[in-house]
Amino acid sequence: MDYTFYELAMLFFVYSFLAWLAETTVATVKVGNFRNRGFLSGPFCFVYGFTGVLLAVFLQDLRKDAFFLFAGSMAVATAVQWFAGKMLERIRQKKWWDYSGKRWNFDGYVCLQYSLLWGLLGFLAVRYGNAILLGGYELLPDIIKKIVVWCLLGIGFLDLAGTLMAVYHVEEKLPRLLGWNQKLQRYTYRLTVKVAGYVEKRIGRSYPSVSQKRAEDAQTEQCGLVQVFWLFVIGALAGDIVETLFCRITVGVWMSRSSLVWGPFSVVWGLAIALVTVLLYKDKDRQDRHIFWVGFFLGGAYEYICSVFTEILFGKVFWDYSNMPFNLDGRINLLYCFFWGIAAVVWIKGLYPKVSRLIAVILKKNGQILTGILMVFMALDILVSVLALIRYDTRAAGKDPVYRWEQSMDDYFEDDRMERIYPNGKSTEN
Repeated sequence: MDYTFYELAMLFFVYSFLAWLAETTVATVKVGNFRNRGFLSGPFCFVYGFTGVLLAVFLQDLRKDAFFLFAGSMAVATAVQWFAGKMLERIRQKKWWDYSGKRWNFDGYVCLQYSLLWGLLGFLAVRYGNAILLGGYELLPDIIKKIVVWCLLGIGFLDLAGTLMAVYHVEEKLPRLLGWNQKLQRYTYRLTVKVAGYVEKRIGRSYPSVSQKRAEDAQTEQCGLVQVFWLFVIGALAGDIVETLFCRITVGVWMSRSSLVWGPFSVVWGLAIALVTVLLYKDKDRQDRHIFWVGFFLGGAYEYICSVFTEILFGKVFWDYSNMPFNLDGRINLLYCFFWGIAAVVWIKGLYPKVSRLIAVILKKNGQILTGILMVFMALDILVSVLALIRYDTRAAGKDPVYRWEQSMDDYFEDDRMERIYPNGKSTEN
């Protein structure tokens, strides 16, 4: 099933609201006072909405396979929960929830009990819930459906903007937005009190209260936006080189492994290096097995999502593990998940400190100018690559160029050149 933008937006907000309603009601009933379990002022938990959309889009292929749908839902939801917990801690310097007191927890952000629950909820949502929710949504007239979605998007954007301004203490620059956010918070409070009044029993365990995290050591390595960009570039370059050599050793041929039309850059590797560094660079002193299992599960989930995303966007599959044992839909396999775990340990424990010092040296010497030039180049490279791949797919479908950019892609990135850059790209229609 192919979802439209409006259907995905509706699923996002419905799941965000239902999750907020459940968590806030349980927490309020438990402590006897109002507890807004969302990060925002409004009645939304966007992490759940985002997870619901991810499951709807990326796990449709598993809809008829109960076991793998449950396992996939558990893996994706757990990965998102861990990632969201880390990001919220970085933003607020607080833990938004803490499972350290539960058995079989990992890093205090995820635990086996809730991972199993997320697997069950994800299974029910993908197998049954999405169809029910969208069935009710389709009963609305088209104009009403669009108005509802755009109103929700507007409220969500303003709420997020106002909350972030309050977090970073710049709310005085837009006092009207702050006033609107406070009004939304009052409406949210009233809604919670009304709902909680009808709840006689706790419907589950809520997250523990927000606990203040100790301040990090002043000497801890920094990982700002500029550093993350350089990590992306270095990771993309290194990943392309590693994959090219790997193909030469295992297959015996030199093969392009680049994601972009200009330069030897693998975007999948670049994003992976940047993400794992942001999430784990402060955990470099933790045990190796901690970092390994994070890399194992997050690497597998990340590779699966990248595979589905590129297939949906470009109509092509760029890797296929169907012939390897213990694969999941040909997108990931057990062996490469172990490689992701090992790579995470090697990177965080061994390579990252050295690369971090190298980036610091680069930035000291005309770093701003070089970074600006490289950012412009990478943005242009990614944009042209996306356009070239889209035109490559439509050209294979026999469609003539209509717009000027399509003709430009035909002139500069003909089929022979695209096949050299992306030798493993296979159309999903074949």
